[in-house]
Amino acid sequence: MQAEIITIGDELLIGQTINTNSAWIGEQLELIGVKVYQATTISDNETHIINALNNAKRRVNLIIITGGLGPTKDDITKHTLCKYFDTELTLNRQVLSFLEKKYAELNLPFDETSKAQALLPKNCTVLPNTRGTASGMWFEKDNIVYISLPGVPYEMKGILTDEGFPKIKQHFTTEKVIHKTVKTVGVVESKIAKILTDWENELQQNNLKLAYLPSPGFVRLRISGIDKSGHLELYIEKKLNELKKLIGDYIYGYENDTLEKIVGELLLQKNKTVATAESCTGGTIAQLITSVSGSSAYYKGSIVAYDNAIKINVLNVLKPSIDKNGAVSQEVVEQMAINALSLLQTDYAIATSGIAGPTGGTEEKPVGTVWIAIASKQKVVSKVYHLSYNNRKRNIQVAANYALNMLRKVLLNEF
Repeated sequence: MQAEIITIGDELLIGQTINTNSAWIGEQLELIGVKVYQATTISDNETHIINALNNAKRRVNLIIITGGLGPTKDDITKHTLCKYFDTELTLNRQVLSFLEKKYAELNLPFDETSKAQALLPKNCTVLPNTRGTASGMWFEKDNIVYISLPGVPYEMKGILTDEGFPKIKQHFTTEKVIHKTVKTVGVVESKIAKILTDWENELQQNNLKLAYLPSPGFVRLRISGIDKSGHLELYIEKKLNELKKLIGDYIYGYENDTLEKIVGELLLQKNKTVATAESCTGGTIAQLITSVSGSSAYYKGSIVAYDNAIKINVLNVLKPSIDKNGAVSQEVVEQMAINALSLLQTDYAIATSGIAGPTGGTEEKPVGTVWIAIASKQKVVSKVYHLSYNNRKRNIQVAANYALNMLRKVLLNEF
């Protein structure tokens, strides 16, 4: 059971749009036991599309295409598929009714261009798109399944999740693949790999794979295997318990957990609130916390004190402390956290002050130096991090993640 992904769009080839569709589809197919043989990106050109389909059908039995399904003249995928499958476009009444209702709800005019979205190849099975206007399409020919989807990631993901993947699992016989994901923070991939050498060797002896999936500040560990005996999940649970003993200090969650979600759940459990006082992170921590639905129950607000005058006049940081130690210092960041706690009347406060770069570093405090403090009514804890990234955005993101992890550890009495 193998698949090929074909993404269509000149904007992908010239780098104007980052091709995230292939990565997401490939990851999701793996989860349902479908191996991706190849991913191909081509231009909005009829000949290129037909050649790509002809090449793919020699290799795989599932072809997933994204892009080129919009209402404008440069969206040629539907017309090309009609030629490829020797069919014609016909008005789909069910899709037309859905579009008319959708446009009416949005108070938008429903013109001929909009109506054209209901013109679909006669021999396709429609995969409804509840998040947009371009329907997905399912074709079958010579024992090969072709799925055509809009290129907009939000719409493409919705169609595959709601319609495509269930239909693929129903149509094909796929092996039962089990994945377990462990989320870690504050440790590099090489250190984890060294700790887990023996543990990983035993996994491999039992036909399980361990993938290291690093991102700034994080490493995801994904255990994968084919369940032929029906007992694989029990064995993986045993190995996960062993993993906790080996790297439990770095594990913050599993599967789809996020650090901000875990921190929010801990605050809710303890009926506590938090505020932020951010300098180098510029509101990034606040954005992460408020990205979680229901965060208003525990998050009160933020003071982005980027300029020293704001630190002094709003956050009440003592000017002599800045003059003596600099804004990027333990004394200043602790005052920021303590005073934010008082000003915003919360149970906890997070504060950050650092040098995100690429300019502003000194020999004493190079780019990537970040002080983080967590204050409560009982105590204040602080730590300096020396981030090694030469990328400003990455330093900010990692600092924000480390700040949330510090709060998580304080809430668990581990810091």
